[in-house]
Amino acid sequence: MNFPLFIARRMFYGRDQQQSVSRPAIRIALAGIIVGLAVMIISLCVVMGFKQQVADKVVGFGSHIQVVSLTQDEYMQRMPIEASDSIVNLVTHACDSIPQLHATTPVIRKVQRFAMKMGMLKTDDDFLGLQFKGVGQDYDTTFFSTYLLEGRLPAFSSDESSNELLISRRIANDLTLAVGDRVFAYFIDRSQMRARRFNVCGIYETNLSEYDRTTVLTDIYTIRRLNNWDSLQVTGLEVLISDFAYLASATDSIEARVGHTTDNHGCTYGVYHIRDLAPHIFSWLGVLDVNVVMILVLMICVASFTVASGLLIIMLERIQTIGTLMALGATRLSIRKIFTHFAIMLVGRGMLWGNIVGVALCWLQSQFHIIGLDASVYYIDSVPIQFNWPLIILVNIITLVVAAIVIFGSSHFMGLGKPAKTMRWD
Repeated sequence: MNFPLFIARRMFYGRDQQQSVSRPAIRIALAGIIVGLAVMIISLCVVMGFKQQVADKVVGFGSHIQVVSLTQDEYMQRMPIEASDSIVNLVTHACDSIPQLHATTPVIRKVQRFAMKMGMLKTDDDFLGLQFKGVGQDYDTTFFSTYLLEGRLPAFSSDESSNELLISRRIANDLTLAVGDRVFAYFIDRSQMRARRFNVCGIYETNLSEYDRTTVLTDIYTIRRLNNWDSLQVTGLEVLISDFAYLASATDSIEARVGHTTDNHGCTYGVYHIRDLAPHIFSWLGVLDVNVVMILVLMICVASFTVASGLLIIMLERIQTIGTLMALGATRLSIRKIFTHFAIMLVGRGMLWGNIVGVALCWLQSQFHIIGLDASVYYIDSVPIQFNWPLIILVNIITLVVAAIVIFGSSHFMGLGKPAKTMRWD
């Protein structure tokens, strides 16, 4: 029989009168570990979910990487680039040499053309300056299909005009528009103004106000005609990658292939990733990592303090027992092992229940969206959750390592006294 383990189990599970003080201390220490680990898991899942959802929305509007022109005209406006099939094919295969994280999924998922035009939507009562984005049949509509509230998506085409428009809920409310309404758009092209009538075919809402209040979608053929471009000219190419981890390496590979080369119209290609295109949003998301680190440090400190204080209380209450065991021949090492086993039981149970509570609360929020948010402030309407199991496991490992250090340090106080003195302790 393992003598230190036997005594530790009796101390941990026993309910004798001698534990009138230590039993509440054990419960407090256990609660501290459970709450601390649960808060760490919840904080991690919430921040990871928040960053993922906001980043996905920004990528939905602008893709992961854009190939655009570095050349500007006399009005300081970005010139169009030529997006022939050969250029698209070159960008598509620019990352073939990058080691793939997923064997069956290529690094570049899709390359799609887009064209932009600044204009104004006007009704009888109001008007709004907006950014008209034209896309073709090669455009990945998954993002806008996900956030489509009413109606349908426009018939995106590169060969004919549909005169259809997808607007956001915010724009619809500001201009009092609904699906099926007709609205005039006005475009200023240097010295002349051009008008075009559109039919509102759909309304979307992403709650990303910076984009919702400025972006409408139509077909790329219409935008090309408004810009007086030929069938190969576009504002740029959007590149969607299969994993955000590829962002830097994919950008470098595309830059090496097409960056700073010139098309047939004398425009120079430039390559930018989404962190360059929306630095303010990603800088803000980066600040959240600091908050998570602070929460993790504080919770680990709280859990460590409760474990250490609980052990010291147990030692003081059991000091006569320690003296008796030492008088009967127990060594200081065996006394330390008793309290080490005791602490391991305490921390083990606390971590088990902490994981159960933290994961369960996160699962309930992810399934039922119990806690809501103000979408106008946080860009999302409920607290987001993302289970990043490697990070959750890492948090458990860090907690376990810190607890082991605390247990090892606290155990040095056990068995320091002499048997005669500890037996007379009152």
